[in-house]
Amino acid sequence: MSAVTNQGREHATGSADAPALQSTDSALLPSARPVQLVDPDGHHTPDERYPSPSDESLLGAYGRLVAGRRINDQANALVRQGRMAVYPSSHGQEACQVAAAVVLREEDWLFPTYRDTVAVITRGVDPLEVFTLLRGDWHSGYDPYEHRVATQATPLATQLLHAVGMAHAAKLRGESTVVLAMCGDGATSEGDFHEALNFAAVFHVPVVFFVQNNEFAISVPLASQSVAPSLAHKAIGYGMPGERVDGNDLAALLAVLGSAVSRARDGGGPSLVEAHTYRMQAHTNADDATRYRSADDVDRWIPKDPLVRMRSYLSGLDLLTEDGEAALAAEADAIAAVIRKGLNTDVEINPAELFEYVYAEKTTQLREQAEQLCEELARAVEPAAAGPDSAASRTEGNQR
Repeated sequence: MSAVTNQGREHATGSADAPALQSTDSALLPSARPVQLVDPDGHHTPDERYPSPSDESLLGAYGRLVAGRRINDQANALVRQGRMAVYPSSHGQEACQVAAAVVLREEDWLFPTYRDTVAVITRGVDPLEVFTLLRGDWHSGYDPYEHRVATQATPLATQLLHAVGMAHAAKLRGESTVVLAMCGDGATSEGDFHEALNFAAVFHVPVVFFVQNNEFAISVPLASQSVAPSLAHKAIGYGMPGERVDGNDLAALLAVLGSAVSRARDGGGPSLVEAHTYRMQAHTNADDATRYRSADDVDRWIPKDPLVRMRSYLSGLDLLTEDGEAALAAEADAIAAVIRKGLNTDVEINPAELFEYVYAEKTTQLREQAEQLCEELARAVEPAAAGPDSAASRTEGNQR
């Protein structure tokens, strides 16, 4: 990506003295077409700006891709069985998920959304700890500092501001940390998105904004959200480079995101990467996608499946054999078995814990609410513990 920075640039907008656009400004614009290194048929499509990742890295990332698809399938099954409260599937977007985690170093941070479960697991977080939130057992089941993964965020775009704050802190401390902040196309319509990009650009912090444009913000299509040429074009308005990439091309994602992360680490500042992909399944299990899109629309994306594409590419290079594919499938099944077993175990819930970790010291309102809940819970168990003299027994006697 362009090495243009925002430091020292002055823009006197809205005046006769406003400077003319320089060639460096056009360098901030994204590619006319999304970067692609492997087409849907599995054939290499060279790009002079982005070299293809090594065979070894592609093969390793493909294994994570296989695991990601299996995780999505298992999670959807557990939702239908009532073992999870909700699951926002990333089926069809697994290449984005894997690449976002793989391009980071150990010292880097990942800020995911609620849909980025596969990215969080790929980063190394225990799958059962990841599913604690989606099961409804706890606000988050993992320690963010252990793997440098922020808790998954349900509100749109709020995590982007947190990511910029983390990147700013790393810069002030002189660390080599890079922060990768994930969001969807719907988040680009939120005020937090614009505030995060503006702050990141003005303070020149090492953060990569990664937008997974899957065409829908729940039921709202992209055309009803923005009329910009692309979401990546929004970057130039803040003085940072933007880039577009085929979100179903694992090789291109690794190359483009890897370049953006390296640029940030080398002091080049923030950038915005837009991945063009598609949400193959419903927004969540509570959503009826047939109300706002047709089956034909979904079917058009089936041939672009990132898993099939990379399998074809690697097989064509004799890097992936039938035995190798079987071994990867077995590893993925083992992960699914752990998830299945873990989520088939009942967990004892303590409602009082809702108030324990909001503040270091409870506020007056929190103490009042906690006491009120305890009283209500106590009243709920009183009739059952009252024996023959219980209200239910007296009611039964009165009806005789």
